Amino acid sequence: QVQLVESGGGLVQAGVSLRLSCAASGRTFSSAGYGWYRQRPGKERESVAAIRRGGAYIYYADSVKGRFIMSRDNAKNTVYLQMNSLSPEDTAVYYCAADTDQYPGGRDYYWQGETYDYWGQGTQVTVSS
Repeated sequence: QVQLVESGGGLVQAGVSLRLSCAASGRTFSSAGYGWYRQRPGKERESVAAIRRGGAYIYYADSVKGRFIMSRDNAKNTVYLQMNSLSPEDTAVYYCAADTDQYPGGRDYYWQGETYDYWGQGTQVTVSS
């Protein structure tokens, strides 16, 4: 069993940075892959970033590439999403998700919501113009 708890969201002005954290419980942290998703107002949930279980591969949505950085700290059982140059279009609830299946998939695999076994409760990010 894995529990995920996101934190770091808030209300900020456009152009600033935020770092989201996702603390994971359970012994499978280092062997799991993780994803960050978001759901913007009135829109479907979308993939933002994903990191494979070894950490060597990180994938980003085109809309955040060059602005967001995903990372993991196995010693702290935490994954992060550093969000820079935020814009009002980034306003959303951000969710962290974990895949414990250890399947060696690529971007397409991690881009599917069905890949993930566990989800956090989400953290709200609101960016004002």
